[in-house]
Amino acid sequence: MDIKSKPNLLMRLTKPTLFTNMPVTCEDRDLPGDLFSRLMKEDPSTIKGAEALMLGEMLTLPQNFGNIFLGETFSSYISVHNDSSQVVKDILVKADLQTSSQRLNLSASNNAVTELKPESCVDDVIHHEVKEIGTHILVCAVSYTTQAGEKLYFRKFFKFQVLKPLDVKTKFYNAETDEVFLEAQIQNITTSSMFMEKVSLEPSMMYSVAELNTVETEDEGTSTFGKMSYLQPMDTRQYLYCLKPKPEFAEKAGIIKGVTVIGKLDIVWKTNLGERGRLQTSQLQRMAPGYGDVRLSLEMIPDTVNLEEPFDITCKITNCSERTMDLVLEMCNTCSIHWCGVSGRQLGKVSPSASLALPLKLLSSVQGLQSISGLRLTDTFLKRTYEYDDVAQVCVVCPYMSRES
Repeated sequence: MDIKSKPNLLMRLTKPTLFTNMPVTCEDRDLPGDLFSRLMKEDPSTIKGAEALMLGEMLTLPQNFGNIFLGETFSSYISVHNDSSQVVKDILVKADLQTSSQRLNLSASNNAVTELKPESCVDDVIHHEVKEIGTHILVCAVSYTTQAGEKLYFRKFFKFQVLKPLDVKTKFYNAETDEVFLEAQIQNITTSSMFMEKVSLEPSMMYSVAELNTVETEDEGTSTFGKMSYLQPMDTRQYLYCLKPKPEFAEKAGIIKGVTVIGKLDIVWKTNLGERGRLQTSQLQRMAPGYGDVRLSLEMIPDTVNLEEPFDITCKITNCSERTMDLVLEMCNTCSIHWCGVSGRQLGKVSPSASLALPLKLLSSVQGLQSISGLRLTDTFLKRTYEYDDVAQVCVVCPYMSRES
């Protein structure tokens, strides 16, 4: 006596697809006349009034195993059928999934069924969120005891491939204000359309994030991709995010300078009839910017100034080294920028990772867009000078209106 499985011991549970027909048409004066038109109108799979279009109102059940993509949920129906004429006992059905790196138990219950009568079934439904690409093997093992007390066992193997659904590329841009801009390029490399339900960035503990993928209107923000967020096969979409250091870390220049881990992307999509998929990237890392020993950044500068009129700016000087510095400021005039104040003044000692605000006054003798240059910082301990040119730009305009006589 033996217990056997039905031919469809395992069946993947997937949602059906919309049935599409292949319309065949001809002109009325052709030999078939209106034959093709009448046949399409009588076809129950066509839409009334749109018979010539490849549309349908019927659903088609899956005809094969289909493609499985990373991030989707793999669901399967397992049925073990007693084809014999005798009752068997202690039936245990076990389903394991073997990947390239691990073996997972997917059985909903590890308890044995007491008995299985002839022409009866033991059914199980398993679910697994696919987190690895490559070859997967589903191992279905069945053990049972015959009426004679003999313990028997058999296994079946089902191999399938898990494919990559998206291609994700990232680019980082480091701003002078410690902000980091992330551009994420996401490409749909499947053969079907995707509805992008969510693409978000989960920042690391030192950063807060702002999404730059909406256009603010009077009522609410509108997505830059429109109301219907569909991604067609092989299409690419770009997402932009701005990361800012949290206040408790913003003043610690040494810490922010060395931070390379930015966060990870969380992508959620739907395909076909609402089948859901989700991917999370590994921690994204940037190339840490090199500021040198001393960093000079502008905290305040006007956009537009008047010609030959003094204006104020505020600089921030940060000691990015691991030693204390004794700094001296020198201000060198250029052909268009003239500094107001004493050059060569002592700024005092600056501890490692510490900062100081430096208000300065200057004027421009030339109209147009002018670069602010000519700042020099000298460390008296090491006799090392740091030069800062083109630190910012300002628009210089003439306040006087000439009258034509």
